[in-house]
Amino acid sequence: MCIYGYVRISTPKQSMDRQVRNIKAAFPEAIIVKETFTGTKSSRPEWDKLYNCVKPNDSIIFDSVSRMSRNAEDGFRIYEELYNKGVDLIFLKERHIDTSTYKKALQNNIQMTGTTVDYILEGINKYLLSLAKEQIRLAFEQSEKEVSDLHQRTKEGIETARLNGKQIGRKAGSTITTKKSIAAKKSFKPTAGILAEP
Repeated sequence: MCIYGYVRISTPKQSMDRQVRNIKAAFPEAIIVKETFTGTKSSRPEWDKLYNCVKPNDSIIFDSVSRMSRNAEDGFRIYEELYNKGVDLIFLKERHIDTSTYKKALQNNIQMTGTTVDYILEGINKYLLSLAKEQIRLAFEQSEKEVSDLHQRTKEGIETARLNGKQIGRKAGSTITTKKSIAAKKSFKPTAGILAEP
C-alpha cells in the first residue's frame, strides 16, 4: 500500500511549497509527485504516470480538489475510475468528498425488511447515494467555476485599464532589449572578408 501526495501548479512562477507542507503535515510518509501543468487538462505527464501506477488500497492525497482537476466533467470521471479501481482519494480541504465518505454512503444502506416498506427504503438508499455523488460533482464544478471567474476578472481588469488610457502590452514598433540579446550581440564577430569578391 503506497501513499502519494499529488502537488500541482499551473505555471513555474508559482510555488509548490504550501501544498507539500500541508500534505506532509497530514501524511508524513506520502511520496510527493510534483507537476507544473494546467489543471483544466485531464492528461498531464506526471498525473498520467501516477494514475497508471496506483494499485488497489493505494492513496492519493490532494491539498484541494482543484489540484486534481479544474474541469468538472473530467474530475468526476477520474474520481469514479479511481474509486472503482480501489484507490483512496483524500482532499485535505474538502474531506466531505473523500472516497471513504462515498464508500460509507454506499455501505450504509438502510436494511430491507421484506415488506412493502422496502419500496420506500430502496428510494431512500438511492437518494443517499445520489446525494453523495452530487456533493462530489459540485466540488469539481466549483473548481471549474473558479478558473472561469479568474479568466473573467482578468479580462475585465484589462478592459478597465485600457479604458483608463493605460498601455496594454507593447507599443507597436517598440523593441525590448534583454541581457541575453546584449550578450549575443557582443559575442557575435563577423568574419572579415567573408563577402569579398574572389
